[in-house]
Amino acid sequence: METHPSACPLDCPDLCGLTVTVDQGRVVQVDGDHRGPVTDGFICGKVRKIAEHMYGEERLTAPLWRSGPKGSGQWSPVSWDEALDRIAGRIAEIRARAGGEAILPYNYGGSNGWLTEGALASRFFRRLGASNLERTLCATATGAATRGLYGVMPGVALEDYVHARLIVLWGVNPSATGIHLVPVIERAREAGARLVVVDPRATPLARRADLHLALRPGTDLPVALAVIHALFAGGRADRGFLAAHATGADELAARAARWSVDAAAREAGIEPALLDRFIELYAEARPAVIRCGWGVERNRNGGSAVAAVLALPAVAGKFGVRGGGYTMSNGDARWTMSADTAIGEPAPPTRRINMSEIGRVLRTVRDPRIECLFVYNCNPVATAPDQRTVIEELSRDDLFVVVHDQVMTDTAQLADVVLPATTFLEHREVRRGYGTMRLFDSRPVVPPVGQSRSNNQLFGALVERLGLARPGDLVTEDAMVDATFAASPHGAALRAQLAAAGVAAPPGGTGPVAFVDAFPGTPDGKIQLVAEALDREAPHGLYAYQPDPGTDDYPLALISPALATQISSTFGQLRKAPAQLELSPRDAAARGIRSGDRVRIWNGSGEVHCVARIAQDVRDGVCVLPKGLWRRHTGNGYTANALIPPAFADLAGQAAYNDARVQVARLA
Repeated sequence: METHPSACPLDCPDLCGLTVTVDQGRVVQVDGDHRGPVTDGFICGKVRKIAEHMYGEERLTAPLWRSGPKGSGQWSPVSWDEALDRIAGRIAEIRARAGGEAILPYNYGGSNGWLTEGALASRFFRRLGASNLERTLCATATGAATRGLYGVMPGVALEDYVHARLIVLWGVNPSATGIHLVPVIERAREAGARLVVVDPRATPLARRADLHLALRPGTDLPVALAVIHALFAGGRADRGFLAAHATGADELAARAARWSVDAAAREAGIEPALLDRFIELYAEARPAVIRCGWGVERNRNGGSAVAAVLALPAVAGKFGVRGGGYTMSNGDARWTMSADTAIGEPAPPTRRINMSEIGRVLRTVRDPRIECLFVYNCNPVATAPDQRTVIEELSRDDLFVVVHDQVMTDTAQLADVVLPATTFLEHREVRRGYGTMRLFDSRPVVPPVGQSRSNNQLFGALVERLGLARPGDLVTEDAMVDATFAASPHGAALRAQLAAAGVAAPPGGTGPVAFVDAFPGTPDGKIQLVAEALDREAPHGLYAYQPDPGTDDYPLALISPALATQISSTFGQLRKAPAQLELSPRDAAARGIRSGDRVRIWNGSGEVHCVARIAQDVRDGVCVLPKGLWRRHTGNGYTANALIPPAFADLAGQAAYNDARVQVARLA
């Protein structure tokens, strides 16, 4: 046996360093290493069991061409050369007849680094002149709000939470989606820190918190504005800091004044005394840090809600001290490197397609219509809204669907051709964290399973076959990595760190303190509390509240949080347990539902059949069906995504997953 260093690029802020034990070319054990203080030797169960994913019976090992109706499971093995020749021929024919925009790449980058997300895949589709994909399933509203207020500015480092005297977890559940923050929080609490959790559910940390605000989904905005109003009205806003470092303070105060504590508490379905308590805790604590999660953006008010939450440390003067401020995403913090270097081709001015409405796009968009959908790094049947339409459109014989994946996903089942992809332990990857501020350059530790190929191998071959290669192109992963580092003014120093320690820190260090050694990356270097671009984009203006979409027919808010055992739908094939819908005891009793009953959840978009579980952790008026489930996990082959409305947050085209309103009843 031998051990190799690696790093986990999956969609998690922690970016763990790994020690991988290999026996006869197979991974037999994966553990955390000590190259970073956040990992500190332990990893989540998801990655610890990755060998089951790599060597399980559903791993794809050879190219497959459909030999029966879509979804029938009838496939014929073909060689890579035959598959690539036929794919290239089909794409060339579509492009010559209908233009490059009739081809749409469908991918998502949360679990990938600079080599797997961009590089030759992006080069291929850009040179084809394919339609551009707007990646809006997650982090687009939060990204727009953060950049609008602060530009590019790193937030509080995860390891610096130990210095905080108040920690606010707003719309985030680290116990499922970033476990390495949990021990840091516990150490801070042992040192005297208070913990506040804002979440519709009593998550593991909410159950141990000093204060839990169980808001109705979609009401984060009025609650955050009520806190801002109370700070201004009570003389607790840091007017000196705002005058020196922000614009729009008076306008923000005027917009927040619409929300008193009583009004916001009534809208959010909580007691006003709880909100008063939160205001008191936040105003008095220093350092105080807010960990804003991506749950806040998943509704009609998502962008404004995130902006209001992130405005709180500015209004209250919480910056300027270690452990004080906010954390959103630290992915772009000071790296001075870009994926565009490896791509080597600018984005074409072709039309832009919002990936969150892929079902509608496939059904209605013309001039030209989409004739080829090329899916990689993604599983839209399990992750995109309007699941019924997505399935119906992918099932069309006149839509050519190519899927490159590691296992036979629900989307792959509806493809014309399925190509086996490598896992991150079987190809090289360069990845920086978006929580922990570290960077790893990880080489493969085992050979690919079967005939699996990386994205760069696949798309490099298609670039050649379609005559899109140019002299001087970077074509090997080593060359692309070398060029990416060389293009950065700090590239040599970063590579020296990687060579010496196996991990690199950004030029500004791993623990910058906002307004001490990190400042807003806005044009004037100040916080834009009412950013003009955001104000224009939001349908009713920034911070304007849109009321709950519930009706008498569909009164329950359905939310779809992450599972602790999966990364969105990744590893879903390993899940054996059936889907469970969680209901509060009162909502279950009102419908005559007991734990274990088979139930139907429905609205105007679709219907899902599964098993009910009565949960004390869920507030009244809310039901929970996790995201990332596969069709096999429910009784009728549909998941929560069949119930997601064709609606968006107020910024950046973000999918409004948590705006689903449903009814629930027992199945006979």
